Amino acid sequence: MNYLEFEKPLAEIEGKAEELRAIGRSNPAMDVSKEAEALDRKADQMLKDLYKGLNPWQKCQVARHPDRPHCRDYIEALFTEFTPLAGDRNFADDHAIMGGLARFNDQPVLVMGQEKGHDTKTRIERNFGMARPEGYRKAIRLMDLADRFRLPVITLVDTPGAYPGKGAEERGQAEAIARATEKSLQIGVPLISVIVGEGGSGGAVALATANRIAMLEHSIYSVISPEGCASILWKDAEKMREAAEALRLTAQDLQKLAVIDRIVTEPLGGAQRGRKEAIAAVGKAIEAMLKDLSGKKPEALIRDRREKFLAMGTKGLAA
Repeated sequence: MNYLEFEKPLAEIEGKAEELRAIGRSNPAMDVSKEAEALDRKADQMLKDLYKGLNPWQKCQVARHPDRPHCRDYIEALFTEFTPLAGDRNFADDHAIMGGLARFNDQPVLVMGQEKGHDTKTRIERNFGMARPEGYRKAIRLMDLADRFRLPVITLVDTPGAYPGKGAEERGQAEAIARATEKSLQIGVPLISVIVGEGGSGGAVALATANRIAMLEHSIYSVISPEGCASILWKDAEKMREAAEALRLTAQDLQKLAVIDRIVTEPLGGAQRGRKEAIAAVGKAIEAMLKDLSGKKPEALIRDRREKFLAMGTKGLAA
């Protein structure tokens, strides 16, 4: 288990409980089960106390936890007959965005999202979930395909933002993101999005301009990272805690502002501590959102999407 900064007291207690169990295993004559169970109860209560009042910066840390389920985990668990599609038919295949045809509850769909990777090798291969222009052009191609064959589009968003490298800028990063966002507004099929970790900047918006948007309870969604915001406003990246408060990037704030439609409850301790439960909860949210949009005509879906985004931010401003 990878512990976050604010979880250090919890790590100490759980570590002591494990040490006691190790002593008991090495010396069967020594009964330490009661002491270990007492520490377990103390750790459970501390975990509840920690997660019932997370501040925005702590939620950022949870959203970025390396052990949270990523796009590939959700696709493998919730979808069947997944057939990956690669390339933008122009420059290259971007591994940060994965997508393809699949079935969800036996319904044909198109699913795609940012994949961060699970170890050093795959994180480098996936560019830590930061797509280049060809990734967004691949997303456009897949949305066109879904529109042509009347397939609902499901996106799983988890990215710090679009890749800001020189090559990406030279190949038209801003234009690619803008066109992906435009395409999201144009397709006449249900488009639903779930932010499962980080929803960073235009790199997230390009896949989250949807009819229905859900966020995991401890995920974040913002125009800029807290560190980036602090660097610009205060010329000090260490003020990221203040920036996280000001950005209103939590699922709870964004639901009040009508930016998202629903919050998906995470297991106690975050999705990283209950991966199966978190994935199952996302599956139920996707099912409910698809049901909500089923039977709507293309014109109604496009109008619904446009009106949704025009109304964003007009609620909860006085809160």
